[in-house]
Amino acid sequence: MSFASQFETLVKEPSPLMRRFQKLLDPCSDGQLESRARQSQALTRRHFGKTMRLFAPLYLSNECVNNCQYCGFSRDNPILRTTLTVPQVVAEAKHLYDRGFRNILLVAGEHPKFVSGGYLQECIDALKSLIPTLGIEVGPMEDDQYGELVEHGAEGLIVYQETYHQKTYEILHTAGPKKKFHWRLDCPERAYAGGFRRIGIGALFGLAGWRHEAISLATHLDYLMRHCWKASFTIAFPRMRPHAGNYQYTPDPALSLNDRNLVHLITAFRMCFPQVGIVLSTREPAGLRNSLFPLGITHISAGSQTDPGGYTGAGTEDLHLTVKGRRVELEEQASCNRATGQFEIDDKRPVEEIAQLMKSQGFDPIWKDWDPAILATT
Repeated sequence: MSFASQFETLVKEPSPLMRRFQKLLDPCSDGQLESRARQSQALTRRHFGKTMRLFAPLYLSNECVNNCQYCGFSRDNPILRTTLTVPQVVAEAKHLYDRGFRNILLVAGEHPKFVSGGYLQECIDALKSLIPTLGIEVGPMEDDQYGELVEHGAEGLIVYQETYHQKTYEILHTAGPKKKFHWRLDCPERAYAGGFRRIGIGALFGLAGWRHEAISLATHLDYLMRHCWKASFTIAFPRMRPHAGNYQYTPDPALSLNDRNLVHLITAFRMCFPQVGIVLSTREPAGLRNSLFPLGITHISAGSQTDPGGYTGAGTEDLHLTVKGRRVELEEQASCNRATGQFEIDDKRPVEEIAQLMKSQGFDPIWKDWDPAILATT
């Protein structure tokens, strides 16, 4: 049976580990939280040393057939769109390579007309000799489709459930294949069946109550670690950021994960899942990121752009609108000369500055932790 078929039961009848996790989420004093932060830091050092893995997202396309109220790429948003050609993808990757990155996450909206027909496979084929670690964050697929991407050289998959609260999920997703809550919920298992050896899950905090999301995410992680034990896992707690169609986004205090609760969450996950990687993205402000790095974080993005061609300006000659699934040419030159990003980042420091900060804090920035030669036969 899949996780989706057991989800409600597993939350209602928690395992001993999940009972401990829920207890750790209970309100605590500042002194208790400080003590847990020290424990979290010690556990992270024990299992990961003083390493910090760096990666960068590379957006391939902002075309999408889904209507998601929290996303800048949402189908009905009248944004400037583009899909990079394979040579443009290579140019973006070379830019990141020159900055030191050897771990790149390929990101695209879900649109079968623009991101299909072997496009992802071509991108992976063009990059795998340059970038040893390639992950994907795209629309959910069947396990045999995942298997094909693995055969071409992808090794990591990121898929966030967005929200584990089904009623909220159904309200927020009004059109497109992403409306299928359970189909998305089982995506990590299909990816594992397809051969992915690194799998990242998470929830977008700010859509539903943060404790519910945290307990559901932990339950999902616990299940995957027991049933997909050959893979390594990371978790992430991205928080809502302003985006196209919602630039005046105001956090709902009843749902938001504030800074203190974010620390609370990181420590609870680290204490219950000491060997799982924890990801912190450039969504968060620089000062907060600096403070959180030592508490349990193991993977960070840096110098990120969330629009296709954001690093080199590639794809700007092909800017257009998409209306009801059809490409619509611009009647006049756009005032903005780049495609619209998925959301606004907060930490805009260059990767060189962040890498130097890591070293000043005693961390060893890890640019590369995998090479195909490891599996080569003599």
